[in-house]
Amino acid sequence: MNKYEKESRLLHGGDYNPDQWLKHPNILADDITLMQKAHINAVSVGIFAWSALEPIEGQFNFTWLDKIMDDMAKISVNVLLATPTGARPAWMSQKYPEVLRTNARREKMLHGGRHNHCFTSPVYREKTAIINEKLAERYKDHPALFMWHISNEYNGECHCPLCQQAFRIWLQNKYRDITTLNDTYWSTFWSHTYNDFSQIESPSPIGETGIHALNLDWRRFVSHQTIDFYKNEISPLRKLTPHVPVTTNFMGRFPGPHPFDGLDYAKFAKEVDIISWDSYPAWHNDYETTEFLASKLAFLNDYFRTLKDKPFLILESTPSLVNWHPINRAKRPGMHMLSSMACLAHGADSIMYFQFRKSRGSSEKLHGAVVDHDNSAENRVFKDVADVGQALERLKNIKGAATPAKVAVLFDLENHWALADAQGFTNNDKKYPRDVHAHYKAFWDKSIAVDVVTKDKDLTKYQLVVAPMLYVMDAKLIADLAAYVHQGGRLVSTYMMATADENDLVYPGTPQALRDVFGINILETDTLYPSHRNGFALGGKEYTTMDYCAVIETCGADVLAAYNQDFYKDTPALTKNTHGKGCAWFLAARTNADFLTDFYAPIIAELGLTIPPITSPPGVSVQMRENNSGKYFFVLNYTEEQQVITLAHPMEDMLTGQTIPQGKSVMNPYETRILM
Repeated sequence: MNKYEKESRLLHGGDYNPDQWLKHPNILADDITLMQKAHINAVSVGIFAWSALEPIEGQFNFTWLDKIMDDMAKISVNVLLATPTGARPAWMSQKYPEVLRTNARREKMLHGGRHNHCFTSPVYREKTAIINEKLAERYKDHPALFMWHISNEYNGECHCPLCQQAFRIWLQNKYRDITTLNDTYWSTFWSHTYNDFSQIESPSPIGETGIHALNLDWRRFVSHQTIDFYKNEISPLRKLTPHVPVTTNFMGRFPGPHPFDGLDYAKFAKEVDIISWDSYPAWHNDYETTEFLASKLAFLNDYFRTLKDKPFLILESTPSLVNWHPINRAKRPGMHMLSSMACLAHGADSIMYFQFRKSRGSSEKLHGAVVDHDNSAENRVFKDVADVGQALERLKNIKGAATPAKVAVLFDLENHWALADAQGFTNNDKKYPRDVHAHYKAFWDKSIAVDVVTKDKDLTKYQLVVAPMLYVMDAKLIADLAAYVHQGGRLVSTYMMATADENDLVYPGTPQALRDVFGINILETDTLYPSHRNGFALGGKEYTTMDYCAVIETCGADVLAAYNQDFYKDTPALTKNTHGKGCAWFLAARTNADFLTDFYAPIIAELGLTIPPITSPPGVSVQMRENNSGKYFFVLNYTEEQQVITLAHPMEDMLTGQTIPQGKSVMNPYETRILM
């Protein structure tokens, strides 16, 4: 059992950058006192500290870090010790320019920014291994060392000659011969046939961007090369500190055009011990309700939790505001507690921040932090943080608790890449992540737990699988879904299903296995202008369709609803088909949320999906985690008004210690209750 597993506390803390304050020992002394007042028990140290650790090549300075580690141990604060590789020192860029990235236009970047480095560069890998080995050797037995925080928010890509050669080798390993690659890429189009792997270049605005299979392979390669670099980073850590777990902070963008910033976290997850991610929703914006934004936060939490099917860490959030949203609004009173508990509700075992103390200068000097420029423990934000810290101490029995789900919503990143690249349908945002989220929200609204799964997951434990808008489907996924239904599962899919294979080569019609499962054949897809609408009736109620309407014919399915307009009027818009022991629904068009709510309601009832013993109005979410000690219900009021909930029986409020009686109970705006 490692130290993380032995730790009984939920983690509370954040990025701590003492290397910015080495000339201010009074500030570092204040930090010790302020951490204790804020109920901090974990800090990430050294994330961008390479220049402080190795100011000159080969000359290392660990004296300052020794003191920080010792100080943290004295106050029982766990240190997530970071490898400093997210930004390299200037001496390295100057002496070894190969470590700098080259962009897609083949322009070499200058020194600056962060993650401006080539993942393929042997020099950068060598320098990374040296500094990481030094850290592991020095601190392997230190009582404060709790976990390795590897680099920071891996992202981006490099198109330098080293990366081009690595990409070609990756392609050779995948395809073996150039003929197979040409056939897969359909490269006879526009006479783009390759004679040799040496002719292949990564996609570029000054070169090739029209071979969609090449674009997909490049994205796969970028994930592969990033993960390979990460494995090089952790090699000395695994060797010298096998008892210390490793994590790296993934990024979550809220369902929109670019939700996961280009890296395949399903593959990356296999290489980390604990999933962690950075959460920065734009609370109190003017374009969506608080409740709707909360459902997007829940979606991402459930995605990251499901990557390893276990609790995860929030490694960065803000107690107040950020500095990089278009509008950087402060959290209103109550929102910090609410947003923190929202993450716990969906499987987080930590609330940590960027950062502990605000920087005085540079680009993040106005980013929110636990300690503001006033160095005070008396301002509103600091008190909010302390309140969350105290709450986490009361909730420590929840650490490690599971989030049981019988519904899975499938999100496939490669499908997202392919759809974003496809020249057809709508050539701006096809809204795939938003579509997946819309189906997810139909269950979240009813406080039903959902796993957001990737295509490699075992589906047999779920009673219902929802797989919207799967434009790209490989043979294995088709076979897995068919077997799932045949063995008794319930499956929902939609328009664009199985348009193309994993190389974005279009299928010659709906694959036979899916025809058998859904009892339909997709004939064509009508793309509507934003102002255009169609519709259908179901159960005596009219529903509107927009954006996409698939025209289908049945080959065994029951027609539940038919279009009411256009040349495909009276053709199926919604079908249901029995296949083996299970059944499958096909929704041919994009609808509003009202249809999804009504459509899933009888399925939820039929399957007997668990609804908490707490009745809540719209805008109040109830989520559950459970362990051997009991069931913990997070009741979260995401509205700006008082709301009334109803308890089926008395429960203990873990935050206050009070017993909430059976029956109706009033919740204030943004109020949080955790009931056992």
